[in-house]
Amino acid sequence: MISVSVRDLTLKFGSLEVLKSLNIDVGEGEFLVLLGPSGCGKSTLLNCIAGLLDVSEGQIHINGRNVTWAEPKDRGIGMVFQSYALYPQMTVEKNLSFGLKVAKVPTEKIKEKVARAAEILQIEALLNRKPAELSGGQRQRVAIGRALVRDVDVFLFDEPLSNLDAKLRSELRVEIKRLHHSLKNTMIYVTHDQIEALTLADRIAIMKGGVIQQLDDPMVIYNRPKNLFVAGFIGSPSMNFFNGELVEEGGQVRFRTNGIGFSLNGYQAEGPLVAGRKVILGMRPEHVFVNEEIAPGSEVHDAVVDLEEPMGADNLLWLKHAGHLMTVRTSGTRRIPRDTPVKLAFDMSVASLFDAETENRI
Repeated sequence: MISVSVRDLTLKFGSLEVLKSLNIDVGEGEFLVLLGPSGCGKSTLLNCIAGLLDVSEGQIHINGRNVTWAEPKDRGIGMVFQSYALYPQMTVEKNLSFGLKVAKVPTEKIKEKVARAAEILQIEALLNRKPAELSGGQRQRVAIGRALVRDVDVFLFDEPLSNLDAKLRSELRVEIKRLHHSLKNTMIYVTHDQIEALTLADRIAIMKGGVIQQLDDPMVIYNRPKNLFVAGFIGSPSMNFFNGELVEEGGQVRFRTNGIGFSLNGYQAEGPLVAGRKVILGMRPEHVFVNEEIAPGSEVHDAVVDLEEPMGADNLLWLKHAGHLMTVRTSGTRRIPRDTPVKLAFDMSVASLFDAETENRI
């Protein structure tokens, strides 16, 4: 069943078109992440769904009901913002219960809802504290709890972890995933952090300039990006890109850049590979093999180490190859000093080819 449906949604501020004919269906119980750089329209889309912005064109349906012009309180949604937005003079318990009291929910029902939310979020011991006495992670848990007590079907998160340090972000990300598994509610989550997107999402919608570039399973987006923008945005470190063209050699179509040819054996093309076409080859750092990692029979290339970045479990090597500077991910147990010549092999079965003009995958 469809929980949230966005149909031909357009939002304009004067002559500026911020969202452009967007269409999304979010399944019941699905965790959808809206991902993209600052200014791409992801938070604007979330605010339209929440009813905090009036749309210019299109419709929004929640659980089969047209809520395009409904007030936020009547949409059956709970929202968690980037800022905690807690009442500083109130205790945690009063912050959680305030909205329910305003809605004239019976006292016993309020106590029951607050107790349930506190148990789920493990903040029972904090109920008598005020926000100033809480850490950032605890305040965000309270903010989530305030949405949770509303007992709604759809939760909207607007970059809820961006104000936290790296360790707290990681911990609370796990808690949000557990919360989704426990509640099985529909959740739409906005972030610019690709790690949050890949770890939390059932599906990711990558946005740019008010348009959804790709909407798919995280691993599909990571391994088969639809266009050059998606390929470069997802992945840390970023995908390596080589500008070149397709050429025919020995009866086979190969990729050539700066006079060096690459076999395309194993590449899963979405259309015919035609010699003479200007293309961009994309290769993730973990799909390049160095020295003893290279399987027998692989096509081998020469490179030189420009820089080594030890990262604990992994090492990142910056290599000079075919007139390009590229990154390769290797085991943290291997150390290869600067200026060392190395051998490379590329796993073309997980490579990406993009048309140089349209930047779409081929």
